[in-house]
Amino acid sequence: MTTMSKLEQALTSAKSLQSDLKAFSLDTEDKQAQQMFNQLSSNLENTVQMLQSRKSYVESEEPQYLQQSMGMQSQQQNTQNAQSKQSSSNKQSGLTNQINNNTMK
Repeated sequence: MTTMSKLEQALTSAKSLQSDLKAFSLDTEDKQAQQMFNQLSSNLENTVQMLQSRKSYVESEEPQYLQQSMGMQSQQQNTQNAQSKQSSSNKQSGLTNQINNNTMK
């Protein structure tokens, strides 16, 4: 695992945890718990910013990481597009089958 992929993984995990903490804060009625979750979320915001800064620095110092990162983003976007097309195709096939079944009755 490269430095860049480790940074990206850490950044994604920190953002996910921050989101979870915000949700916990909204889900509880206990004022102390809300305050604690909000404080933890704020602390993680600083961590996210520092990780993002480090990632940007590594990309500027090591251009191959930027190219690699852009390639991964492009690949992820292509995968999402393919999944979206498949989902649309499946929905259309389902509607066609439904229409055909209703017509045959």
